[in-house]
Amino acid sequence: MQRILLFDGVCNLCNRSVQFIIERDKKEKFIFASLQSDKGQELLKKFGLPTQNFDSFVLIEEDKFYQKSTASLRVFSEFGGLWVLLKVLLIIPAFIRNPFYSIIANNRYKWFGKQESCWLPTPELQKRFFK
Repeated sequence: MQRILLFDGVCNLCNRSVQFIIERDKKEKFIFASLQSDKGQELLKKFGLPTQNFDSFVLIEEDKFYQKSTASLRVFSEFGGLWVLLKVLLIIPAFIRNPFYSIIANNRYKWFGKQESCWLPTPELQKRFFK
């Protein structure tokens, strides 16, 4: 199953999160695209999601998409080991989980900073990213 993770390419927290995911995704289950990229914009439009003013990363699995805490929990639970326990949190309704996610998302630039342009992966990581 193809899993695509769309992330805010200028957000320092988002970029660090992608690097964290890559380090733990030993089976290379995920491929990545910034929300600002042509591929990111194409996928956002396909699913009727906002193409500006991003407040979540987006996980796409086949023809379904997930956002905010649901996307995060689904991604992190794929790492195996104790990470799998995070999947249990999915029983908590999203309307309860998402406000906590939104607090971080709404303050991410203030707390973690912002880059002038999207982060570029190293040449060896480029195969994991849409061009």
